[in-house]
Amino acid sequence: MMRLIQSFYHLECKVFQEINSHFDKKFMNLFFRTITHIGGAINISVTALLLMILSSNQTRLAAISSAAALGLSHIPVQLVKKLFPRKRPYLLFKATKILPNPLQDHSFPSGHTTAVFSVIVPFIILKPFLAIILLPIGLCVGISRIYLGLHYPSDVIAGGILGAWFGSLCFYLIS
Repeated sequence: MMRLIQSFYHLECKVFQEINSHFDKKFMNLFFRTITHIGGAINISVTALLLMILSSNQTRLAAISSAAALGLSHIPVQLVKKLFPRKRPYLLFKATKILPNPLQDHSFPSGHTTAVFSVIVPFIILKPFLAIILLPIGLCVGISRIYLGLHYPSDVIAGGILGAWFGSLCFYLIS
């Protein structure tokens, strides 16, 4: 079992380093530095609030579900970060390329990825055709966290699962 865990960790480190190795490419850097902010606290909170205010009927219920999922999913993210204090990869891999003033807290799970999936999933459940647009946005936010040297792939996967779970739960409880 330990050998399997070590193999997974080595694979994950290679994937992390490969994604982060493209940091110097101008277009990719601009794209990932921009899209990562979609999952940031201010942008995602304002988006959820605006969707609640500007929408009506079923769409408003999805927006309320998104806002509830966003708020509720933040609790386990912070709890897990304290219970499983995983160092951010840029602290362990000196060759990691990062932006100035990177986050200092723990990396597992990715809060940005959790946030974006908690907000998009209720809309995907309500209107499945939106998955064509919303899933790539969510995935790009997750990849941006790896690209920027802040998260391992498993941090992003866990954040996506956590956000999707809360998004689904809130949607089915509220609508």
